[in-house]
Amino acid sequence: MSGVIAIPQATPATTTKKRSKPKKTGPTVSDRILKVMSASSDRSGVSLAALKKSLAASGYDVVKNNARLKLAVRRLVAKGYLLQPKGTGASGSFKINKNKAVAKKKKPIKNKVKKVGAKKVRRASPKKAAGAKKSPKKTKRKSPKKAKRPAAAKKPKSPRKTKRRLAKSTRAKATLKK
Repeated sequence: MSGVIAIPQATPATTTKKRSKPKKTGPTVSDRILKVMSASSDRSGVSLAALKKSLAASGYDVVKNNARLKLAVRRLVAKGYLLQPKGTGASGSFKINKNKAVAKKKKPIKNKVKKVGAKKVRRASPKKAAGAKKSPKKTKRKSPKKAKRPAAAKKPKSPRKTKRRLAKSTRAKATLKK
């Protein structure tokens, strides 16, 4: 035996591509919370535990999305969609803010399609053609400039340090002369 051991060559690591999961469509956590809150009739508000129970009953996985649920509740309180009569953060009781909830309804976004080929020509209105008065142009307000801070006064060097430097330099010169 010659004592040579064959070492297998390392194969290059293959990178696995992560499969992108299709996005789940449906109401967001915030929308679900607001829906549950609007359905409740408690005057003092709904606790987080009661909110979780009602979300679980509607088919939402509360155990898996607990952190997401708490974060959504805190955001809704911060934005003003929910009121928090008791507690802080994600604990306590929550009520729906009726003033803000009415304004939350979103308008559908319409995609504008541009027509290619036929050009539209804008005609001047008869009022402008007759020489109507133009409104005065608005000027931008200049913000007041910040006052410059005076430069910090430089402190004089301590005499002790300068004496040490002088002593070192004279020693060096003395050793060089010898």
